[in-house]
Amino acid sequence: MKRIAIQTQSAPAPLGHYSQGIVVEGGRTLYISGQLPIEPSTGLLVSQPDIALQAEQVLDNVAAVLAAAFMTFDHLVRVGIYLADTEHFAIINSLYAKRFAKVPPARTTIAVARFRLPILIEMDGIAVSDTELPSVEPVQ
Repeated sequence: MKRIAIQTQSAPAPLGHYSQGIVVEGGRTLYISGQLPIEPSTGLLVSQPDIALQAEQVLDNVAAVLAAAFMTFDHLVRVGIYLADTEHFAIINSLYAKRFAKVPPARTTIAVARFRLPILIEMDGIAVSDTELPSVEPVQ
């Protein structure tokens, strides 16, 4: 898979750690549903008032979905971040940047009026890989 960052001065420069656009040539695509700050082993929400803890859990959950598809953060081409409070943007951007060793994916960060649970962040994404998916058992 070839992943090319698009950067043009004809559009506004990114305000955070993301690319204006990503072109992907070839590969298989993974669509990651919105990941919540829920600890998988307990099924419980991470400490509600702590955005850093919630963000780390969401990023860990995204990493787990990527790993299940034999992918990493470097395969992400688009990410959506949904925040309960835009005052958390700097914290989220800093934690998010640590997960990307190379070119960050295209990204949208949106403030939401209200989540269905008492959470501060949700994240979804699209990842592309040029490798075949190993033979796995289909989900019943």
